Amino acid sequence: MDTDTLIQTETLIKVPFHDVDSMGVAWHGHYAKYLEVARCEFLDEVGYNYDAMEQSGYMWPIIDMQIKYVKPLRFDQVVRVVTQLAEWEYRLKLKYVIYDQTTGERLCKAHTSQVAVDGKTGEMCFQSPQTLIERLGKH
Repeated sequence: MDTDTLIQTETLIKVPFHDVDSMGVAWHGHYAKYLEVARCEFLDEVGYNYDAMEQSGYMWPIIDMQIKYVKPLRFDQVVRVVTQLAEWEYRLKLKYVIYDQTTGERLCKAHTSQVAVDGKTGEMCFQSPQTLIERLGKH
């Protein structure tokens, strides 16, 4: 796969009331949930969602997640999460940027890393399985 044509998706999320504190600001722990929603949409787009992962014999746990908060997300705010494939040969690393949908202002940057784990043995794979490479190549 050519790194100049990396796969990217965009996900819209409206910050719900139950995610905010008394000041109307989204609790920092909910950002992980927003990244998960965007990651699931990304995986659906490449045809390798969590069901497909399991069917292919692999589990893909998150091994690293880093979030940089720039500005708070607020109740009822519509945000656009841009998810981009960053690495895929030895792990699945996705980068995220969260923007305010109305103003385009950047609110947050993050990344997650997942590794393939053999579903039968529980052993971590030191390179991504061919099934992931094939799915990414078809996109």
